[in-house]
Amino acid sequence: MSSSKVIIVAAGRGRRLGRQTENIPKCMVRVAGQPILHWQLRAFAAAGLFDIVVVRGYLGDRIDGGRASLSFVDNHDWAHNNILASLLCAAEHMPDGFFFSYSDIVYTPEVVARLAARARASNPAPVSLIIDRRWADTYQGRTLHPVSEAELTLLDGARVVRVGKGAAAPEKAVGEFIGLAYFSAAGAAALRAVWDRALAAGGLDAPLGMSASLRQAYLTDALNPLADQGVRLEPVFIDGQWREIDTPQDLAAAQAIVAGWNA
Repeated sequence: MSSSKVIIVAAGRGRRLGRQTENIPKCMVRVAGQPILHWQLRAFAAAGLFDIVVVRGYLGDRIDGGRASLSFVDNHDWAHNNILASLLCAAEHMPDGFFFSYSDIVYTPEVVARLAARARASNPAPVSLIIDRRWADTYQGRTLHPVSEAELTLLDGARVVRVGKGAAAPEKAVGEFIGLAYFSAAGAAALRAVWDRALAAGGLDAPLGMSASLRQAYLTDALNPLADQGVRLEPVFIDGQWREIDTPQDLAAAQAIVAGWNA
């Protein structure tokens, strides 16, 4: 039986959205009439996932779950660290396994349903990653968020062996990791071990993966060491059905697409 815990990392400001985040955190920016976070909560609820933990930082007191009940963990140093450090602020919620999401992406309920089905299998992989095979479609005309920033993935058979910015040449990538994942209890323990080893080796200023310091590390900087250790990172493929909201250009492009999810 998989854990039904969901951890959403929503600590950063989202400066590239400009005025959109002057008075609200990025996860509360509206897309097609609803905050990004509410689209996510809708998708999780459809899969029977209601135990939601939000790691908050910038203007965290303005995060509103609407009808959903949320638990919060505060990242008080949000301005000086990145996604991985924010996630580890919620370490006490991780041991039994958890679903994970970036806070600046929207996805259909079908995407979460596919991940939840994999998580609820009799023997789930330690880590399951949602990977979009049609990733290149979203980069058409996306000049403010180029392909070099895509978290592309490489596979060896049925395992992800590399993921992240610069992890794969576009022509060799099988897809893009969208920022939605499931960690079983074993996967959560392995992730925590990567963090603990790096922290013990040099504190928050020690390098990890492609990042110059642990405090600035992305989730993918911890996923690649897991793959190197032989931990099974399993792809869960989708073909579209999501959008990332990183720039005003992204927001404009997403409006009509996301509005169609209510049709």
